[in-house]
Amino acid sequence: MIEVLSASALATVQDLGRLGELRWGVGSSGAMDPLALAAGNLLLGNDEGAAAIEVPVFPFQVRFTADCAFAVTGADCAARLDDVALLPWWTHAARAGQVLQLGVPQQASAWRASRVYLCLAGGVDVPEVLGSRSTQLRGAFGGLDGRALRRGDKLQAVAPGAGLQATGFGLVPPALALPLEADGLPAMRVLPAGEYGHYTEASRASFWAEAWKITPQSDRYGYRLAGAPLQPVDEIEMRSHGIVPGVIQVPPSGQPIVQMCDAQPSGGYPKIGTVIEADRWRLGQAPIGSRIRFVETTWDEAVAALDQNRRWLDEARRLVDLHRGQRGAEHAH
Repeated sequence: MIEVLSASALATVQDLGRLGELRWGVGSSGAMDPLALAAGNLLLGNDEGAAAIEVPVFPFQVRFTADCAFAVTGADCAARLDDVALLPWWTHAARAGQVLQLGVPQQASAWRASRVYLCLAGGVDVPEVLGSRSTQLRGAFGGLDGRALRRGDKLQAVAPGAGLQATGFGLVPPALALPLEADGLPAMRVLPAGEYGHYTEASRASFWAEAWKITPQSDRYGYRLAGAPLQPVDEIEMRSHGIVPGVIQVPPSGQPIVQMCDAQPSGGYPKIGTVIEADRWRLGQAPIGSRIRFVETTWDEAVAALDQNRRWLDEARRLVDLHRGQRGAEHAH
């Protein structure tokens, strides 16, 4: 039960994605930071994959039109409910008429991030399309009319009054609990891909050793990076073939493009690597203009990293259940 007050913030409704539809040419979409979305839902007692609002541009404002429990995860955006400052990665209760403002992410905070997830009790209530509520901007379906939110839009929460007594607790962000850096820069683990061996030894070395800048031409479709151009040993010509989020393609310019959540399901550029699924949330939170590093990994390490993410979520669920149980007992007395 919220009304959007911001004119153009490129905010969209997202869940954990539209999986299993690539064979029909339909990309996955979904949250750029699935850990933040899942954690916000856990804080509210929602299903991990419930739909939420992903906000990448600030400030962003909404008005609650009914009492509602909510959580704000992702970037530390100096959130305020009316004039009261709110903690990030925390559960809160709003009353009808109150205004939530999400400010510009605090890059001086302990973790640098660029996207915020506004989760509502029960999840955001929009129709499912092909098994997901995620907005697919390219196809103009899912979410709210297949588009970004705009001023005057109204969204319902599945269970707006649920959990109003079980608020006032939070979680340690995964950026602090699961840090990964290289030379002081955020790092993502990468598996060498099909055409990795077609690049010069010097280019392969710089791919791992040098920092890559995320350019302003980056969005939910792909992150365009800037750095030392990657040079192939010989010209590489390929037919269009299937790709998935995380694949790092190299166009003729030699400047890599990392496919993100709204990536098309096929492409013809050579692939030098793939950001592992367990680290895509790190890349999804990297701010435009920031620099990142790639760290070479193995298949076994990539699987183990997914297990580590799962353990973090399981521990988050345990802590939230403990808090909710304690609050429930206090309320009963």
